Amino acid sequence: MMKRTVLMLFVGLLSLGIYAQDATAKIEFKSETIDYGEISKGSDGIRVFEFTNTGTAPLVISNVRSSCGCTIPKKPEEPILPGKTGQIEVKYDTNRIGPIRKAITVTSNADTPTKVLKIKGTVKAEGAK
Repeated sequence: MMKRTVLMLFVGLLSLGIYAQDATAKIEFKSETIDYGEISKGSDGIRVFEFTNTGTAPLVISNVRSSCGCTIPKKPEEPILPGKTGQIEVKYDTNRIGPIRKAITVTSNADTPTKVLKIKGTVKAEGAK
């Protein structure tokens, strides 16, 4: 008896899901990791994550957070229409010598509401080999 109830619930949810699929935003990143490689202290720390809205509804990015104050992400303010591309700019403080291992959390209205992007690399002291 229990199995049948669960099955009926499942079938009901499935059919609900089919009707609810009118329009959803989908976020697809060209790459979810940016490798700075080895860069020198004080060099340009700006990199860009490119993404496309592959869904059928406008994509709204509500928040972009970094795991550290040394990384400043910038999100698009306007909704990204279906089929259009957008950018999330990340600025890393290259005056910090050593390995770069940071995460940037992107929150949006996409079908996957949270995406984690990563930056990695190493900042070398000037003149260091």
